[in-house]
Amino acid sequence: MARIAVITHEHDRFLGRRDILLRRSSPYMLFDILAELKRRGHSVRVQQGLSKPVSADMAVLHVDATVTPTDYVDYARCFAFCLNIGAADISKRRISGALIDKTDSWQGQVIVKSNLNNRGIPETLLNRRSERAGKQPPFPHLPILHPYEIHGSLGDVPDGVFDCDDLVVEKFIPEREPDGFAVRFWVFCGERERCTRYVSPNGLVKASETIRREPVPVPDELRERRRELGFDYGKFDFVMHEGRAILLDANKTPG
Repeated sequence: MARIAVITHEHDRFLGRRDILLRRSSPYMLFDILAELKRRGHSVRVQQGLSKPVSADMAVLHVDATVTPTDYVDYARCFAFCLNIGAADISKRRISGALIDKTDSWQGQVIVKSNLNNRGIPETLLNRRSERAGKQPPFPHLPILHPYEIHGSLGDVPDGVFDCDDLVVEKFIPEREPDGFAVRFWVFCGERERCTRYVSPNGLVKASETIRREPVPVPDELRERRRELGFDYGKFDFVMHEGRAILLDANKTPG
C-alpha cells in the first residue's frame, strides 16, 4: 500500500471544518479522492506548510494559489515522485488560448478577467488567515478584486486595461445554444478522467447553474496542452471554437 503526502499552503484549509457529527469536510475534490484511497488501505498525510520531508512513496503538490511559491516547489522536489510539480503557474497569461491584445482584428465580444486564478480570491484568503495568525501575508500587493466584464468589442474595453499587468482580455467565445451557452469541463487524475459539456442560460457558465449536461470526448490537442503545462491532476475549462479546442482556464486544486 502507498504512503501519500499532500503538500498544502501553511494557511490553507484543505481539511475544511468538522460538522455536527465531527466529520471532516473540504472544499477540494482531492479530499474525496484521498478518502477513497484511504478506504482501499493507502495512508494519507496532509503536510501543511514547509518542514523536513515526511516519509512517503509519493506526494501531491496542492497549493491553492495561481503561482505556487518557489519554496513549496523546492520542498516538493524532495519527494521521489510528486504530482503537479510541473503545474506551478496557472495564470491566465500562461494558460489561456483566447488572449488578445488591442491590435487584434477580432470583431466579436471580449471579456476582461484577472490574470490570477479565480480573480485572486485564494490568495486573498491566504493573506487574511496569515494576518490573523500574526504573520506577513504570503501574497503582498494583490490587485483589487474585480468581477469579470463582457464588452461588445475591443473598442469598448476601458482605457488602461491593456496596460494593467493584473488584467487580461480574451475573446468571449462560449459555445452558443438556442437556450444558452456551453462550456466543457475536463477533470483528470493520471489516466482517469471525465469530460462534460455544460449548458447554462448565463454567458459565464458555472456547473451549479446548468440546465443540462452531457459527456463529450477530450480533443487530442487539449491532451497535448495538458502535457505542455505539466498537469497530472486538475480541471480544464474549454470550448470548441471553429473546430478547435480553446483552453480558457486550468485549475490544479479543483473544488
